[in-house]
Amino acid sequence: MKYGKLLVPLDGSKTAEQSLPYVRLFADLYPMPIELLTVNDDATNLQFSSLALARDYLEWVAAQEFSAAPAVDKITAVGKPAEIIVERAKLDPCCLIFMTTHGYSGLKRWLLGSVASKVIHAAVNPLLLIRAAAARAEKGAPRLESVIVPLDGSAPAETALPHALELAHSMRLEVVLARAFELPATAYYRSDDCADAEVFLPTHQKVVAAAGREARAYLEAKVREIRASGVTRVRWEILQGAAADELIDLSRAVKNSLIAIATHGRSGVKRWALGSVTEKIVQQAESPMLIIRAPR
Repeated sequence: MKYGKLLVPLDGSKTAEQSLPYVRLFADLYPMPIELLTVNDDATNLQFSSLALARDYLEWVAAQEFSAAPAVDKITAVGKPAEIIVERAKLDPCCLIFMTTHGYSGLKRWLLGSVASKVIHAAVNPLLLIRAAAARAEKGAPRLESVIVPLDGSAPAETALPHALELAHSMRLEVVLARAFELPATAYYRSDDCADAEVFLPTHQKVVAAAGREARAYLEAKVREIRASGVTRVRWEILQGAAADELIDLSRAVKNSLIAIATHGRSGVKRWALGSVTEKIVQQAESPMLIIRAPR
């Protein structure tokens, strides 16, 4: 999966600007147009001077950060920020959006944290989400060494794989395939029709072992497919427990990692609801996240 444009929403705050090192990283790898965007949604502050300030700010960012880029568009718009970001990205299916997870308005335009949340839920384009606090702790250019791909065995979850493999190839990243499973309470108990009571299942270990074997077989097959495609640095991890918690812990253990995850998967007997897992990871993970909209 190659990207055709990088869309960078900015509100004038230093927090929002923490996405810029990642934009430069991608721009160096993929020579493509960059679109800097700021949106004014304050109906009481639509004077030309306000819009001119926004334009001057984007000109300054372009000159400071992307002087060597082949093309940098500077767009100022009026309206609801999340809606405009989503609609502008939709103009190019290969557009990649960059946002930080928290921010406040230096130009008094919009609250980036809430806008990012709305974009996560509405965008059909891939979105690279950077944790502002983690970005502040970094010195110099971002350092990425691994891409973690959470999988639950479903086709929607695998939507993230082409994006992860493209990054692994371009950035020479290790690919870590991760599958988490958590046995439901019904796996621990059974109903005794005769006694009309619940008794502990003595075969719980067998249930866990069977789930582990199934997960391992699935991941090993995916590793073989990926190696056949030319990406040789790939391994798998099986995680037992609450999926989001286990994946967050894994991202902390795998240093300089990026999480590439689809926003929809299957729930119930199909392991875990990837949508809710993504939500929790967005809230708590410190690693940058590449969020891919899976087809419905």
